[in-house]
Amino acid sequence: MSWAQPRIRIVSTSTTPESGDSKTKTSLLTTQDGEQITVKEQRRRAFAWQLYDVGNSAFQAVVVTFVFATYLASDYFIDPEIVALGTANPEDSAYLNAQAGSQQIMSGLDLAAAIIVAVIAPALGRSADGSKKRKLYLALFSGVTIACMLAMFFVFPEAKFLVLGATLLSVGKVFSDLAEVNYNAMLSQVSTKQNVGRVSGTGWGLGYIGSIVLLLVLLVLFLQDFNGDAPGSGLLAVASGLDGDALNIRLAVVVSALWFICFVIPLLRRVPEADAKVGVKRVSFFQAYGELWKTITWLWKHDRKLLQFLLSSAIFRDGLGAIFAWGAVLAAQVYGFTSSEVIYFAVAANLAAGFGTLISGYLDDRFGPKAVIIASLICLLIVGGTMMFTSNEKSVFWVVGLILCLFVGPVQSASRSYLSRAVPAGHEGEIFGLYATTGRAAGWIANLLYFAFITWIMQPKAGVWGILITLALGLVLLLTVPAKRGVVKLQQADHQ
Repeated sequence: MSWAQPRIRIVSTSTTPESGDSKTKTSLLTTQDGEQITVKEQRRRAFAWQLYDVGNSAFQAVVVTFVFATYLASDYFIDPEIVALGTANPEDSAYLNAQAGSQQIMSGLDLAAAIIVAVIAPALGRSADGSKKRKLYLALFSGVTIACMLAMFFVFPEAKFLVLGATLLSVGKVFSDLAEVNYNAMLSQVSTKQNVGRVSGTGWGLGYIGSIVLLLVLLVLFLQDFNGDAPGSGLLAVASGLDGDALNIRLAVVVSALWFICFVIPLLRRVPEADAKVGVKRVSFFQAYGELWKTITWLWKHDRKLLQFLLSSAIFRDGLGAIFAWGAVLAAQVYGFTSSEVIYFAVAANLAAGFGTLISGYLDDRFGPKAVIIASLICLLIVGGTMMFTSNEKSVFWVVGLILCLFVGPVQSASRSYLSRAVPAGHEGEIFGLYATTGRAAGWIANLLYFAFITWIMQPKAGVWGILITLALGLVLLLTVPAKRGVVKLQQADHQ
């Protein structure tokens, strides 16, 4: 099957050398933020920008989802005497309370992180617009995230280190989200109106591929038990378990931090700092709140459809997050996956999501991001509903789960490209800050519905209905959003 290539508008300009040589022609194109660069330079910048997704996958996949967060929620951080009670009787009340206590600490700090991001992300993004500090902020916030990852090496498997580990995890989430605001805003610097979908989709896809490669490396070197009764885990036979102070897990996080560093460097070297835009006034961090309020009220009066998209995407993105958040739980509790099988599924899930995202980038440029989002959400609803009426065999989860993952990435990537098409030059950080804020503001909906259905039906699998309803709500709100739209004229708000 051949894919139609996006039609990029090429502007030819001629320059006459002072020496009087014949004219040399240079093909230029215009990026979304209005800069004219060569096709080769645009591709170099886009690739460097996309590699950041590969680096960031180290934090998202290893720290937030599959390795470090799971490590914090393990019995390593519970009093050994209580763990012994749980070993004898998994339903022991003291053991269950201790597990719940660990999750309360983690979830409480995570909630605090979500509130912090929701409050400061839009103002920080707006203050970065026109300041010529967008890349600086990206480097700074990514650096703090990486520093948190490196500090996780000192989180030993003892109960007294739980708060430290959970705090590092939450602080890392805050600065990762803040870095992502500036990263998303830079999409307009590395893409054109004709290929923004492909650039965004390829970035998401490479991020998933990066997760796969890194998880496999860590699994083989540090996590998989290849030694039988011999001490140590992985091919390197690194000390593991309580006796080895979980050195294998702590080293895995350090390697992930180094991975992140390697893949953030190309963006910092290749993509230039955004120039200040004419007509976009610079504001301080605190002044940005007033500017943001003006923007929101202006959008309410003049472009409610953009606000509607922000709300819609916040809801269905929350549903997407719940798929990954609860997927491992369902695999273990309902379908009987072992811990190793969960990691294997995680690798396959990222592969499926990455493949789907890479393909969706081309479809985005050809049919538009709204079509990609709607088609993907409908497929998620159909496949998710099918899961509720099929058996609880492992093979069923492998098939249904991977199909679900195939459509998760396209929704995320197309949402980013839709917003990028609507944002005027000089306001990228502001609008993507709102994008982050609305996402955080709606971050409780899927979890609330998930637990509501579990409480009502009293079956772990029933929580999937809550996720499906969340996705459906987001889809309904999206239906009346225009598929093709012009750039919102936010500059008018600057002068009101």
